[in-house]
Amino acid sequence: MGAIPTRVEMAAALAARHGAVLQERLSAARVAVCGLGGLGSNVAIALARAGVGTLHLVDFDRVDLSNLNRQQYTVAQLGQFKTEALRETLAAIAPYCDVETTTMRLTAENIPDILSADPIVCEAFDRAEAKAMLVDAIQERWPDRWLVCGSGMAGLQSANLIRTRRLGRRMILCGDGVSDVAEAGSLVSARVLACAAHEALAIIRIIAGTPD
Repeated sequence: MGAIPTRVEMAAALAARHGAVLQERLSAARVAVCGLGGLGSNVAIALARAGVGTLHLVDFDRVDLSNLNRQQYTVAQLGQFKTEALRETLAAIAPYCDVETTTMRLTAENIPDILSADPIVCEAFDRAEAKAMLVDAIQERWPDRWLVCGSGMAGLQSANLIRTRRLGRRMILCGDGVSDVAEAGSLVSARVLACAAHEALAIIRIIAGTPD
């Protein structure tokens, strides 16, 4: 087994791919990922690979067998809290990413405390009610914060229907905006991953200063 690269070596490798200026911005960035299912677990891994300095992972759930078809967990992690399982995976991928975890269900009441330090928030919930609750809370309390959301990644339709749209001054929506698992009947890893990639890239573009 090879030695773990030093922080300097990892930073240099990332800068060689992204450019020094962008990598400095990524390294200084902090992002909250709310919901660590098919969207959130993939978004977190993409951001960690990009060299985002601090990730705040928020979820209350445990890894279940039904998650493994599209979420970034392993059989060995079944039963673990998703926050802890994903932190374990991220440590193997990006050992110098500062990963903070909150193993708790977000509510309108606790969002002000839990997300107080996070200038960019990624919404990656499954349920429409939870999505709406987070959007309302962020826009009401912190209108100047960036919010990146996902909506519509179910079924077997072309991934080309998934797109990124700017909604308002500080909100970005990724997905086809239509498909719902209750109607489509399936959540396929490749299509969920495509939506997660849109969310992760939108966040990277925000950090880079080019959200449009």
